[in-house]
Amino acid sequence: MIPALGLLGAAAMGALLLTERRRRGTAERLAASAMETLLNAIDANDPVTGAHVRRVAAVALELAQALGLDERQQRTVERVALFHDIGKIHEALFDILHDANSLTRDERAAVATHPRRGSEVLEPLEAFYPELCAGVLAHHERWDGTGYPQGLKGRDIPLAARIVALADSFDAITHSRRYSSGRSDAAAAEQILAGRGTQFDPELVDLFLAPPVLAEVARARAAALRPRAKGSRRRNRRASPAPDVIFRWRSGAPGRQSRARAAAR
Repeated sequence: MIPALGLLGAAAMGALLLTERRRRGTAERLAASAMETLLNAIDANDPVTGAHVRRVAAVALELAQALGLDERQQRTVERVALFHDIGKIHEALFDILHDANSLTRDERAAVATHPRRGSEVLEPLEAFYPELCAGVLAHHERWDGTGYPQGLKGRDIPLAARIVALADSFDAITHSRRYSSGRSDAAAAEQILAGRGTQFDPELVDLFLAPPVLAEVARARAAALRPRAKGSRRRNRRASPAPDVIFRWRSGAPGRQSRARAAAR
């Protein structure tokens, strides 16, 4: 009798564990779907910002790979890049960001709230993506401690945020905006170099400006600019949890799967 009861108890425990695993898997898939929905919301609200965050993600992934980060860290960098400007879709900022006139001091102060707004928007997903909110919150911090909103300095700034800050600035320099014309990659490289050790992590700047990395950045940006085919979302052949979500934005040429699909495994 006792061995039989022991077997029954083990079976019941196994069933409970299986149920919990399935429940967790369902929650993770919902979290992944929520992130896809948020990315679609950025596109629907502001296609210009949608295109910007995809280019930034492409550049940031190249830098993360060149840095030798593992796949989990690369996925974190990608998520921070894709959602770093989600705070800008707030209704209080939309008119400011789309006004053709120069920003006033108060308007600049309002725009500077977008990292915190974005972090707050993403907070419900923090249980699944614990580094996402901190990365989005810190993407306008500076290496010398003069950034915002927390005034973090040096390595106190999350690595994903340091990478995204550099990629974000590079894209801002090379693409035309309502208040500035896009400049060449060479001009952007000069400006990035000028911010070495003040605005940007000096080691990341040195890596980013290495000719092989710049060449990969140019190729990744070109791929991100190509039109996306409908229904072209890449899926894993194996079931994957939320941290392995593959965003439908990402494009990649054959033979570049290890780069363009860095978060696919």
